[in-house]
Amino acid sequence: MLGRLLGHSQRVAGLVLCPLSSLLCTKSLTGKEPFRNERKPTNFDKKVLVWSGRFKKEEDIPRHISSEVLDTARSIARVKVCYIMIALTVLGCVTMIISGKEAAKKDQTLLRVNAEKKAKWRAEVEKSQEAAVGKSQ
Repeated sequence: MLGRLLGHSQRVAGLVLCPLSSLLCTKSLTGKEPFRNERKPTNFDKKVLVWSGRFKKEEDIPRHISSEVLDTARSIARVKVCYIMIALTVLGCVTMIISGKEAAKKDQTLLRVNAEKKAKWRAEVEKSQEAAVGKSQ
């Protein structure tokens, strides 16, 4: 339909519009590809590309890379970060289990620790009340 409206083949903004069957040809009349999906990687992108294993060193990364390569590298890095977080969570759980069992062997339960704190606070309050009564007399 676009081809019928503009004629069989028309030049619009440096592009060649072809018949409906091919919709829009990306062939440029100037010799450059107009819709290249490439971008210049930032320093963080370079670190992600190296860490994901796509390139060995930052010097090996070309000046422009496609978005698909960068998206793939980010996905791989995201999965690696998730694995690290899972490992740290399991390590933290094991550490807490071990420390809890050691505290149970020493009979340092939360109930006992809280009861000792409250007894200490009550004793301090009684001493301060006795001191206030002694000063007022």
